[in-house]
Amino acid sequence: MTSEEKNTLFGFLDLASGYCGSGYKREKESIIESPDTNSSLRVPLAYSVEEPSEKNSESENPDCLETVLLDIAACKACALASTRTRVVPGEGPQNPLVVVIGEGPGADEDKAGRPFVGRAGQLLDKMLASIGLSRDKNCYIANMVKCRPPGNRDPGPEEIASCLPYLERQIALLRPKIILCAGRVAAQNLLKTTQGINALRGELSSLKIRETPGEAETSSELDIPVLCTFHPSALLRDESLKRPAWEDLKLLKSQIENRE
Repeated sequence: MTSEEKNTLFGFLDLASGYCGSGYKREKESIIESPDTNSSLRVPLAYSVEEPSEKNSESENPDCLETVLLDIAACKACALASTRTRVVPGEGPQNPLVVVIGEGPGADEDKAGRPFVGRAGQLLDKMLASIGLSRDKNCYIANMVKCRPPGNRDPGPEEIASCLPYLERQIALLRPKIILCAGRVAAQNLLKTTQGINALRGELSSLKIRETPGEAETSSELDIPVLCTFHPSALLRDESLKRPAWEDLKLLKSQIENRE
């Protein structure tokens, strides 16, 4: 592994550790010596401490956001792993009111390793802010797939199937009051329907998900309301969609207030 690759890995570990602890990146770091170079690598304190004691066993904490993020970073389950620049697992606080789900990263997101950072993402931030939501405080942003489909095409069924377990684990851990699906691809695949976005938006659907995905016989089930709306990129292309999207946002706000 090259020095650059190690720096990239440690940077991701730092980000993942921060999410698991407080929902944000950790600032503290310590110095360790690289075994194959004369340079030093800056590594988060979380990765230069002793191994956890037996009382912090896997049975007490079978899954956390840190584990999910590390699994995503190492994933090569589909062809997107060979064309990505960075994985885009998602970002936001650990106890969000809302989880927003899009279809997949674009070019800007692929470079940054963060979801919704291009023009559509900037519009999404404004839309959320209009009803008191923010990815910094009370909203977690994610996608159906964690790697960019080449040419920004729609993710294929096998790619979504490969990433869906990660998303389900994230949702189960985050336990939002409501999910907002941004666009047709996210809405159809999360709700497992062929209905178009015009038919799905404007009313609540429901997502049933196991508290511990993959353990269907032993895990209780969560029932999370889902609201669908247009993808922000669609609003950039067609301004006539902004008014119905605003109606969706008002419905989202009212549903959050009803559940507080």
